[in-house]
This record gives sequence, C-alpha cells and structure tokens, in this order.
Amino acid sequence: MAPPARHPVLAVRDLARSFGPVRALRGVDFTLDAGEVLAIFGPNGAGKTTLLRILAGLLRPERGEVLLGGQSAVRSAASQRRRVGLISHATFLYDGLTASENLEFYGRLYGVRDPRARALAALEAVALAERAATFAGTMSRGMLQRLAIARALLHEPDIVLLDEPFTGLDQAAAAALRRQLVRLREERRTVVLVTHNLDEGLELATHTAIQVAGRFVECAPKDGNAADYRRRYAEATAAHG
Repeated sequence: MAPPARHPVLAVRDLARSFGPVRALRGVDFTLDAGEVLAIFGPNGAGKTTLLRILAGLLRPERGEVLLGGQSAVRSAASQRRRVGLISHATFLYDGLTASENLEFYGRLYGVRDPRARALAALEAVALAERAATFAGTMSRGMLQRLAIARALLHEPDIVLLDEPFTGLDQAAAAALRRQLVRLREERRTVVLVTHNLDEGLELATHTAIQVAGRFVECAPKDGNAADYRRRYAEATAAHG
C-alpha cells in the first residue's frame, strides 16, 4: 500500500479578493512547510493585510483556496482554523477583563486543557506574570501588545500570522516578540510575517515575497544576499508603482 500523500502545512492557491473596484488580491500562490518563515514585503495598499485576514479565517476570498495540511480552511469547520494564531494591530482583547481572564477566555474558546494554567504560563512567557490581575483597559500599549502575543500563541497554533508586529512596540514588547519568534522557529512552527522592515524580515525569514498591487511579483527561498534583495525590492516596487 502506498503511503498517504504528504501535504504542506500551508498552501495558498490562486487567492483573489476585491473591495468594490479595488482588486486587493490577484492570484496569490505559495506553500510553506513546518519550520518555514515567509516574510512578505510591499508598499502600503499592496494587499498584505487582506491576505493575512483571509489566512486567519476573518475574511473569505472571492476565488482560490487556503489549505491547512491539505484541508480547506475556507470550507472546513472552525476546528481547522484553530490551528492559526494572529498577531496584528488589533489586540482582540477585552478591556473589562484582566490579563489572565482574557487568556482564560481564549483558552476555553480554543478548547485548551486547563485554561488557567496555560494562561499563567503564557503570561510568564511575555514577562506579564505580575500583571495577571491587571485589567486590559488600564494597560499601556506595550503591555497590551505583549498580552496580544500571549493570546495568539496560547493554543500553540501550527501557523502563526504576524501583521507589522514590531510597529509601535516598546522595547520590552519587542524583545518579548523576538523571543517568541525564536521559540517558534525552534519548535518548527510555520510563520507568515508582513513587515516594512527589510532588515527584521530578512533576519527572521527562510522565504521572502514581494507583494505589489495584489500580486506576488517574487516568492522564493531567501538567498542570503541582503543588498541584492534590497535592489530587487526597489526595482519591483518602482516597476509596479
């Protein structure tokens, strides 16, 4: 008997999405396996956030598929989308709940075992253990971002999506995020990172993509030559600007 077919952790096939006359995504394709980190670069309005929202199950594509382990994330049950964690500008936290209560709520939502213990461990990982009883509505922006990181990783997702994650972070929050990204690579999680910071993205990535006007004009394994990549990025964005 032949062994079962092996599927990539994440496969994106011909994704398209429009908002009125604006074509935000136009035939985006890529695949990623365990331990691979895709950094997506591109100018404002390129469709990067729209892509992440579709990958996170927050927005439906007009055409194409998102496959998680070979199964459709668009058509399948919510349990399939629980394999994904999203870190974005929106924290998805409740001001009227404490730090630990927010995480316990999401723990129950995702069906994790012992939500309270998992919440406390997640707070420890982002250096917020002493703020467990602090209401989210009273936290600084940096603390909220650290708590949002803990929320996104609480259920140990196979796929982690990050939308400009370092923007607006204080020093402690940025350090906490870098530690978590290193841990994700060590644990062979699959990561999709959208960033304007070429240095940060190239340091973390195993694969890179340039997205312009809703399309990937380049998507390939990182070649290790930062100067050459900067030149290609400048040429690609100028040509499609």
